[in-house]
Amino acid sequence: MPSAMPSTSRHIGLAMAGGGPLGAVYEIGALAALQDCLIGVDFTELDVYVGVSSGAFLAAGLANGMPPLQLARMFIEGDAGGERFDPAVLLKPAYREYLRRALSVPPLLLASLWRYLVDDEDTSLLGSVQRMARAIPNGIFDGRAIDHYLAGLFHRPGRTNDFRRLSHRLYLVATDLDSGRVVEFGAPGHDHIPISLAVQASTALPGLFPPVRIDGRHYVDGVLKKTLHASVALRHGARLLLCINPLVPYDADPHAQDGERGARLAEAGLPLLLSQTFRSIIHSRMQVGMERYGREYRDADVVLFEPNRHDRAMFFTNIFSYASRRRLAEHAYQKTREELGKRREELEPILGRHGIQLDLDAMTQPGRRLVDPPRRRGAAASTERLSSTLDDLERWLRAAAQHG
Repeated sequence: MPSAMPSTSRHIGLAMAGGGPLGAVYEIGALAALQDCLIGVDFTELDVYVGVSSGAFLAAGLANGMPPLQLARMFIEGDAGGERFDPAVLLKPAYREYLRRALSVPPLLLASLWRYLVDDEDTSLLGSVQRMARAIPNGIFDGRAIDHYLAGLFHRPGRTNDFRRLSHRLYLVATDLDSGRVVEFGAPGHDHIPISLAVQASTALPGLFPPVRIDGRHYVDGVLKKTLHASVALRHGARLLLCINPLVPYDADPHAQDGERGARLAEAGLPLLLSQTFRSIIHSRMQVGMERYGREYRDADVVLFEPNRHDRAMFFTNIFSYASRRRLAEHAYQKTREELGKRREELEPILGRHGIQLDLDAMTQPGRRLVDPPRRRGAAASTERLSSTLDDLERWLRAAAQHG
């Protein structure tokens, strides 16, 4: 594996979008591939990091000196040092929010009945009942687990939970719920907030997690305003900005699936329908932003990595399954290596301007993996090894033919 040179004074930045646990696992695989295949860059020594939602989670780790391979061990493989993160903790019900709202029901009910009975200007029973909506919880799950986990992680030797003590600039983006304004935690005036709490705020997707109260204000997921917030890094001097976006709309056209005729998304149920809608909205918005960056920051290079629109694994993976997380991380790792090979002619001059080279061996080496395959015995193990070897050989031959 090639050694990486620090990026000091070259003004290299990283911006990572959100995407929930699925997006985080994909981004880890993509980051690991980029670390392996780019000579001259260390992803723990960049000049500026920007993260939103699940991307904030990973950006905070990288800025704290935790390389992609370590993040992979923590989030995907498990870690013997007690740092393993289980996405299932994100599903802990927000009991405190439920209790707070339940306690508000009696006074709200009395107030609604009183106004219905005595207020001549408001005689609608429906209007009175609508006031009861205030008793509905603001979120289903308890996001405090994120703060607690990261606070413990960043208080270990060599790390910090204080933006001001980092060696690199870190900006975690959230949305002020009451004003709708973007807030960059880590910027002056917002750098006294613990990093772990800023991550919780940036990941507080409305409806799933309650807003996070900080200094008397309430904050929610930064993706409400923009998808990547890459402009934050560009405004802070990044001249090469590497961007990772894990969510793209899925192209379910059966004619685009190599002859496979699957069910239409309208028949796949509400969760997948909502997922496709959300992906389409945020991706369209991101494309507009990328075009604007090209006009407004002509002296900077912005390089985006994201899944293919026909990538079924990214759309249908059950991220809370341990085996699925392993497969998705490996999938992202291999697909990013392939993408680097396909985009070689485009990327080499861009990266070269910033002292970075592509490692052809790392991009095409058969058998190179991020996640060790589970051990199997007998004929099943031999068959799996043979299949894996043939797949790797096919990828290597395609790359050699393309670049030879």
